[in-house]
Amino acid sequence: MKNPGWRKSSSSQSAGQCVEVGGGLDTVRDSKNPAGPFLVVGTPGLRALLALVKSARTE
Repeated sequence: MKNPGWRKSSSSQSAGQCVEVGGGLDTVRDSKNPAGPFLVVGTPGLRALLALVKSARTE
């Protein structure tokens, strides 16, 4: 896969406990392992995952 232009959240801390998204918000990888595997989930799938994470924060 061609480099999808990985992006990390601007609120990411230096501890490296985050994921990066690439492409049109359809690819996800662990920022601690940039050479490792990545997951292609599709934009609707990633949006659903993010909504679930956000809802868990408010509980």
